[in-house]
Amino acid sequence: MKPRSLAAPALRPFLASDAPALAAIFREAIEDLTGEDYSVAQQAAWAALADDEQAFGAKLARHLTLVATMAGAPVGFAALKEPDHLEMLYVHPAAAGQGVAKLLSDALEKLARARGAKRLTVDASDTARGFFEKRGFAGQHRNAVMRGDEWLGNTRMEKRLGEAG
Repeated sequence: MKPRSLAAPALRPFLASDAPALAAIFREAIEDLTGEDYSVAQQAAWAALADDEQAFGAKLARHLTLVATMAGAPVGFAALKEPDHLEMLYVHPAAAGQGVAKLLSDALEKLARARGAKRLTVDASDTARGFFEKRGFAGQHRNAVMRGDEWLGNTRMEKRLGEAG
């Protein structure tokens, strides 16, 4: 998967047929982008959440999930768990730094605000924490979650949402 760097990212709703591609994006993002913050064993345990692509797709279908595409190919996704929690935000390593995560985050923030949310929360990985801080999120507390036989740390972050405008 090699998106064209000149193609502008676009958004569309999640389709059940997206599950295999999004599971691959999930795994590749974890394996390629989180190595400075998590051990190989932690990465493997985390990425294994997408091994059952049918269950992974069912989880995405339970939330408001948007898919980012470049040149027609999926390059990222994010899910809003009702009413005010950003459940996942993952971008393919080849599309990192091209505005995909910002586009997804902005869209879900607008949707949450339009649905009456006064705040938006996320359990940000150590790798993603800086991204969310730049977007106005503030750390609330640390979490430790068990994935397989591994403990992974993340930070609950919150952003207060203003009025829609």
